[in-house]
Amino acid sequence: VVVHGFEHATKSKSEAWKHHKTVLKQFLTDFTSETSMSLALYTVLHKPIRDHIEQYILLLTKLNEVLKEGSEKDVVTSAIKEYVKLESFISQVLDEACFTKSLWKSLGYKFTDMLCVPERRLLEDSKNLPISASTNRSDRILLFDDVLVLIQGNSFQSFDLKLVWVDENCREKSAPGLYGLRITTPEEIFFLFAKDPQMKAVWQWKLNQAVRQALNGKRDFPLWGKTGEGTEPPSCRFFTYVFRLEGKFKSASYEGEWHWGKPHGKGTLKWRDGRNHVGDFKEGLEHGFGICLVPRRSEDRYDCYKCHWYEGKMRGYGICEYGNDMVYKGYFKDNVRQGFGVLENLSAEHPFKYTGQWENDKKNGYGVWEDKDRGERYIGSWLDDHKHGQGIVVTQSGVCYQRTFHADKMVGSGILLLEDDSVYEGNFTEDLTFVGKGKLSFANGFILEGTFTNKSGQGLQTHGILNTSNEQLDERITKAQLGLEEFPVEKRWKGIYDQFLEFIHSGCKEETEESFTGFHIQTSKELRKSQEYLFCQRGTEDVSWKIEDILEELLQHQGLESLQSYLEKALKSSLHPLGKLLKALTIAFQATYSGIGANRHLLTMAQEEVKYYAKKIWEFYQGLLHLALEQKGQLSAKCEDGDTSDQKACSVVLPLILPCFYPELFMLYMLYHEREDDLYCQGIVDLSLFPDIKLLEFLDVQKHLWPLKDLTLTTNQRRSLIKDKCFLSATECLQKLITTVDPREKLVILQKTYEEIESTVSRVVEKDYKLPMDDLLPLLMYVVSRAKIQHLGAEIHLIRDLMDPTNQGGLYDFLLTALESCYEHIQR
Repeated sequence: VVVHGFEHATKSKSEAWKHHKTVLKQFLTDFTSETSMSLALYTVLHKPIRDHIEQYILLLTKLNEVLKEGSEKDVVTSAIKEYVKLESFISQVLDEACFTKSLWKSLGYKFTDMLCVPERRLLEDSKNLPISASTNRSDRILLFDDVLVLIQGNSFQSFDLKLVWVDENCREKSAPGLYGLRITTPEEIFFLFAKDPQMKAVWQWKLNQAVRQALNGKRDFPLWGKTGEGTEPPSCRFFTYVFRLEGKFKSASYEGEWHWGKPHGKGTLKWRDGRNHVGDFKEGLEHGFGICLVPRRSEDRYDCYKCHWYEGKMRGYGICEYGNDMVYKGYFKDNVRQGFGVLENLSAEHPFKYTGQWENDKKNGYGVWEDKDRGERYIGSWLDDHKHGQGIVVTQSGVCYQRTFHADKMVGSGILLLEDDSVYEGNFTEDLTFVGKGKLSFANGFILEGTFTNKSGQGLQTHGILNTSNEQLDERITKAQLGLEEFPVEKRWKGIYDQFLEFIHSGCKEETEESFTGFHIQTSKELRKSQEYLFCQRGTEDVSWKIEDILEELLQHQGLESLQSYLEKALKSSLHPLGKLLKALTIAFQATYSGIGANRHLLTMAQEEVKYYAKKIWEFYQGLLHLALEQKGQLSAKCEDGDTSDQKACSVVLPLILPCFYPELFMLYMLYHEREDDLYCQGIVDLSLFPDIKLLEFLDVQKHLWPLKDLTLTTNQRRSLIKDKCFLSATECLQKLITTVDPREKLVILQKTYEEIESTVSRVVEKDYKLPMDDLLPLLMYVVSRAKIQHLGAEIHLIRDLMDPTNQGGLYDFLLTALESCYEHIQR
């Protein structure tokens, strides 16, 4: 009740006296005019309260004496203690006020104008309790309840106590015989020296108490005495501060977490020019994930960097959305683009996309550039943002050429592969006109060698020799494979592998995982919620893919079967490092071979690239496993040699990653085998006109193997006209070949087809029958012609190139060869 009364009085105090001057005068009747007004007020306002409290204490003390031991006695005792505290608190507060009042009188008006605020109280003064600051920087030190002030001559410095850290400093070498305290503030550190340890201890206690009270926003009760709280203020704090001194953060305001005078933890920096940075800080520098907005000078737009920072600089994976509609997703180092990255221009004017290596903020090394306006793709070497070195250009019309480039210009002779199968070797211009010496091989086998000129209005003219002796064009020329010597597969996407392998070498730490392997996000929509993104757990998958758990789990799945199911799960996840590596490789692969890049001359490049991916993913898995074993202290004794490692990559990893690359890869196989597949289709159409019996006869299948029992006749049918009834189970089995992308499964389907043919024959001859090769081929040909599989040539060669090398020379190999010869027969 008493406290409420006080609160009520304070709320209405200032107005009350103005309105009730008469009451005030009555109130002060006892005082003569000689006494000063302030003294009169003091007596009237303070005395009654203090008397009141004294009376309470007396009353309670008497009551306490009378009470018997029991619960009420404890309650009364504690009440007395509180009233005693209140009594001392009031006198301490009054002393403080007098102390402060006398200070304002003694200081010059220049200081009082700046420092005198009615609420401010002086807690300690170096005149009263001697202490000096380092390097003679001050004549006097004043500790108020909200600031620490150093006065020197006519100027002063003030430090907000909320951002002052005090710690004991061992004796300074420069000042023997003095006892020092180190004062840390956001922009400077200085020392206070006392003559003896007691003086130092008192100042240290007072400083710490003042800082703690400023942070808590309330005074201790009573002011001097046991408070029940630790006197040390917390070293981590949350506060806003504007930097003044020269440096990186000059005139920026920082709001966030602090630790010993430096931004540390989460925070926001804002500069006057509109730049701002939200993110993690460590010891005063940006460190960890952060989002930085940089305004563009000329236009009202921002560059937005969402990136990982390391000791104040961008380093690791990041996404930058530039104000000019370009987006870069990739790696940074020392604030510039470095390593693998994708730069895309989304504006309608010049849409392009570059996927490849960066060095020092420029395109350098192997990269793929797609110019969407011209409908062209350049695959090759770069130097300082220019096409430089060997390069392959693929166009939308199907034309493809390989040339040497020098600073974006073509130099020397090249090879130009035209869509009508003719090939030109020699010099040609940007718009693909032949000039100078060259050799043109036509699709029909003719070869023209000579000098080509191109005068406007007269068309292409040539002077040379036409050789017509060859009947048809050499396959080595029409199906020439580009880029194999110029771009060895291990040099192609080094930037991606390097980051992931470096992640392993750095010990796979949880906090650096994203900076090496990319963000944990499924969609770009998630990244747009940038602010929430900073402070929340990212990613929405149920499985926890924390690095410790991943390494733990690797150890449990070392058996072949569980390893396969584990890898399958990991490669499908967008949070697992293996899944992220596969995602990055898929982006690189699609950038090269999808869309415009679908050109038969790039097939070998693509096919060996996929095999190499499998090898690298396996290598990365081995690295993770090795690290997991190392952390458990059980090093794997057997180190795999190169061959077994390659074999494992082919048999374990390749089938798991193939679905990601299959659409582009199969497209290349289809284009490569287009001509053979056309002939094969024609053959199938011709053979499909035959009824079953005629076809068996035509293919020289021995009569005793014909399954005539399968030809059930309706009343008005002739046996010789029935179609698609013989070997039906084998035909249906073979048709499943196109339902899977895995070469292993395709081979199993082939084996089942063979078993179906054998079991049908065994049924016909009514005994177990092993088919000799001479009988198998015609029957297989029959089944193939009835299965009518499209693009069979592409299927066969894909299986042949990507099957597990351990199958070579086995049953699968034999059946695949048989299928191949059927395919060739049908073409003829």
